[in-house]
Amino acid sequence: MTPMLEMRGITKRFPGVLANDAIDLSVNAGTVHTLLGENGAGKSTLMKILFGLYQPDEGEILIDGEPANVSSPADAIARHIGMIHQHFMLVPTLTVAENVALGIKSARGFRTDLDSVSERVAAISDQYNLHVDPSIEIWKLAVGERQRVEIIKALYRDARLLVLDEPTAVLTPQEVEELFVILEQMKTDQKGLVFISHKLREVMAISDDITVLRNGKVTGHTTPARTDRQGLADMMVGREVLLAPNRPEVEVGTTRLKIRNLKVMSDRGTVAVNGVDLDVQSGEILGIAGVSGNGQRELAEAVVGLRAAEAGSSIMVNETEAVGSHTKAIRDAGLAYVPEERMKDGAIGDFTVSENIMLVDHADPRYVHRGLLRRTEIREQSQKLVDQFAVKTPSLETPTSSLSGGNIQKVILARELATEPTVLIAAQPTRGVDIGAAEYIHSRLIDQRGEGTAAVVISEDLDELLGLADRIAVMFEGRIMAIIDIADATREGLGLLMAGVDATADA
Repeated sequence: MTPMLEMRGITKRFPGVLANDAIDLSVNAGTVHTLLGENGAGKSTLMKILFGLYQPDEGEILIDGEPANVSSPADAIARHIGMIHQHFMLVPTLTVAENVALGIKSARGFRTDLDSVSERVAAISDQYNLHVDPSIEIWKLAVGERQRVEIIKALYRDARLLVLDEPTAVLTPQEVEELFVILEQMKTDQKGLVFISHKLREVMAISDDITVLRNGKVTGHTTPARTDRQGLADMMVGREVLLAPNRPEVEVGTTRLKIRNLKVMSDRGTVAVNGVDLDVQSGEILGIAGVSGNGQRELAEAVVGLRAAEAGSSIMVNETEAVGSHTKAIRDAGLAYVPEERMKDGAIGDFTVSENIMLVDHADPRYVHRGLLRRTEIREQSQKLVDQFAVKTPSLETPTSSLSGGNIQKVILARELATEPTVLIAAQPTRGVDIGAAEYIHSRLIDQRGEGTAAVVISEDLDELLGLADRIAVMFEGRIMAIIDIADATREGLGLLMAGVDATADA
């Protein structure tokens, strides 16, 4: 059988970087071919070449056995190639039909033929059980429904080969299952699917074929029948990887963080956190689960003093009331913070590694004397932390923006944990970092738990929380739906709570 897609010997160079090194990829009709690899492995570059956003320096693309010069996205679409981007390309104020019609020539000339667009959108929706109303505005849709609109856009343009870039990143477990049902229907209709993901459980569940990339090269071709999650992880990293951290028994101590009736407003003036009560003890990790945008960010910012809480709220960090307190006073009470957006809130890209490590302690008498920095002491402390946290950097003077995401996260973690906190807030601690760096970060969080730190880990990755947390609180629309002991937590139960369904309501 002739493959629907063949990419032969694809090589792409950027200044100082060999992004793709003679990569071969073959996709058959009616199959899901997963492209797996760490950040920087070359997955996105390869797919941008397929979609006409980049041109290869060497190699060729064949579609249905015929050489194809894909010089632009318009070329790709004309050749029935579609791409579902991780960050949706939709206009929130327009309807589903209007979004689908964007960029398509209308039979009515300058007037958009929305009636016929809506009819075909409805037909595609019915065919693939996408359940989307063509007349509804995008902003009214849930995240999973918006993704379905992206799929409809591609199918409307008669895509036979679809690239799905991290399609499950913002979905609940139930929405992931619904997506996989849709993909199975596409396979039945002989679509070819390229699935890009780092979630090994999902890769094993949906894939027919798997190609693993590392440092721009193919390190293996396999199938779910011939491997397992551990094998895939090892292939991605080039060594044995600990998928779930060892979590020894720890005696829980006193309450270090106490939140009562917390109400916080969003930047848009709506209620983001609504009446939240939480207690976190010494020696435990409390996980906060939820789909992005349900108040997790505002919760973290309120605890660390970066966002004002409404009257009647209380946040006790040890014996210090954080509501109305300056961030420095909250830090002095024993709190450390690993923010969600590391390059916006956690580090200064133009500062060196050493300067970023010292951001918190720059006024400490150990490192400053009569207004002058003690450079020898600063260098010694910075080098100690770089070594201790295995930060890969050419030197302490390297601009932090030059480091990989995982190493930037290690710099932030080193700085925060060096303060010996009794309370730690870590928001999305491994988002966008390589599996090897994630393994290390998880081990450090477990170490802090063993040292008696009360930690709150906010994550959209259920595998991460199920591996780290002692209890998991699920947030939906600013409220805590439930707090579940890890022994009682299931992926399905957490997924329902993330979608706002109280599984105990009928009990």
